[in-house]
Amino acid sequence: MFAVCLILGYLLGNVQFAVILSRFVYHDDVRLHGSGNAGSTNMLRVFGLKSGLLTFIGDFLKGAAAVLIGRSLGGPEGSYAMALGVVLGHDFPAFFKFKGGKGVASSIGIIWLLHPLIGAISTVVGVGVALYTKIISVGSLLGATAFLLLTLAFGADLWQRLLALALWALIVLRHSENIDRLRKGTESKITFKKQ
Repeated sequence: MFAVCLILGYLLGNVQFAVILSRFVYHDDVRLHGSGNAGSTNMLRVFGLKSGLLTFIGDFLKGAAAVLIGRSLGGPEGSYAMALGVVLGHDFPAFFKFKGGKGVASSIGIIWLLHPLIGAISTVVGVGVALYTKIISVGSLLGATAFLLLTLAFGADLWQRLLALALWALIVLRHSENIDRLRKGTESKITFKKQ
């Protein structure tokens, strides 16, 4: 059942709201613009605030749905497996040439369903840092780090702690280019205008 939930989560993760929205609303592919990622940040930069928010909500709900479906199929372990699968599918979607997003919104949906208090604190940290620095990647990375540290300290069980470590590692991996730009001082700041 663990393997089944992992596979189902991966398939669910392949539902790329950024690609669907950009194709059906704008008759374009967001991956051809900006950072090339199929995520809410690139949608915000390329198509504006409304598109970024809709993408974020869709990806958030995708993560939350993975936890609920996985839990109904295989209990807590099933929810962890499907949660990991959905982020892997979002980051590396087989149906979209493995060019997905960075998994932040889906991870937030997962966090809120697994541990609402840790989810709330991590979200406040991430959003607060992003607004203060005006750099979304910094908020994403520090919010993910807050989630990891809080889960390691107060997580329900070993599997939840391992999931937190895996999600944090995926977010850091997917932000490797952002980290390089941050180091060079060339990372883009928040803008709510369409490119």
